[in-house]
Amino acid sequence: MDAVALVDRYYESLDAREYDALEEVLAPAFVQQRPDRRFEGRESFVRFMREDRPNEATRHELEDVLADGGSVAVRGRVVDEETGSALFAFADFFRIEAGAITRLETYSR
Repeated sequence: MDAVALVDRYYESLDAREYDALEEVLAPAFVQQRPDRRFEGRESFVRFMREDRPNEATRHELEDVLADGGSVAVRGRVVDEETGSALFAFADFFRIEAGAITRLETYSR
């Protein structure tokens, strides 16, 4: 799977709440850095998404996807599934190595 397809699968899994599929695209040592917290390890991130995610009824609408080798940058917005209204805008920067997402830096406004 190429880098863009891997990132697409990340968002599809997250939005569909398919946490086993989400786990498959993340490297065991996956790290996500966000403005409000840091997740170290795939299990920590997936557990949070499965058990503690503040609002599961959302979807990601991607506006721009740029790829260069093992780096993918995405700009988009998170939308409430019930109302269709945008909750916030985001920019995600992915690092892909050996067919898995190893790092994700997320910025939001």
